Amino acid sequence: MASSAQQRSSSAVISDDCCAIASRLNASAEAAMGNTEHAAQWAAARPRPRPRVDNDDERPASASPKKKYDVFINHRGVDTKHNVARLLYDRLGHLSGGRVRSFLDNKSMRPGDRLHESINEGIRQCRVAVAIFSPRYFDSDFCLHELANIVESRKVLIPIFYGIKPSELILPKEVVDSETFTSEEIERFKVALKEARYTVGLTYDPTKDDMADLVLNAANAVMERIQEMEQRVPQRRQMIVSRL
Repeated sequence: MASSAQQRSSSAVISDDCCAIASRLNASAEAAMGNTEHAAQWAAARPRPRPRVDNDDERPASASPKKKYDVFINHRGVDTKHNVARLLYDRLGHLSGGRVRSFLDNKSMRPGDRLHESINEGIRQCRVAVAIFSPRYFDSDFCLHELANIVESRKVLIPIFYGIKPSELILPKEVVDSETFTSEEIERFKVALKEARYTVGLTYDPTKDDMADLVLNAANAVMERIQEMEQRVPQRRQMIVSRL
């Protein structure tokens, strides 16, 4: 059913149309009788068209579309934000022609966004997560919480070992012994790191490896995973239809 505001708007338009028709008829009649002055008065009395009013105030806030992300880039900013993380973000956009959207904090969030909510939403939406492990990765509470959420959400995880070996993905003793985290959080971090440690990823040695090769290989790995997921969707639909 139409809202009351829409009904009032429709009624007003109909009323204006009727008045306009009556004014034109009266003006024509007066002109035919030679009363040019009265004809001019009726013509001037014709109502002007009402400007269109969109009832945005009646639309629910949830009606505004949210950004949809395909990839979440988990990284330690001080180590990788201005090199591999940013280059991977740009490369994915270029390879896909802008079709694949990546969540990178300083590129995807605006002033006023709620930090935790935005990050959690980016993880929830993504199909593939890239975790860039670097020497100072464990210094960041955000990195550890994000990784735990990614693993618990069972997202496809592609690790990049940036100047660090997979065997070094062990929660440091100072983090375990600190009073910053609860025992439940410590356990979540350990489980997530173990999952990443035993996941095939890409390695990079800053002293000898080529950054361009790392970014290209990482972007190709992400695109392959996304394409595989998109190919599975028609197959699943076909299986469902065949069962009906």
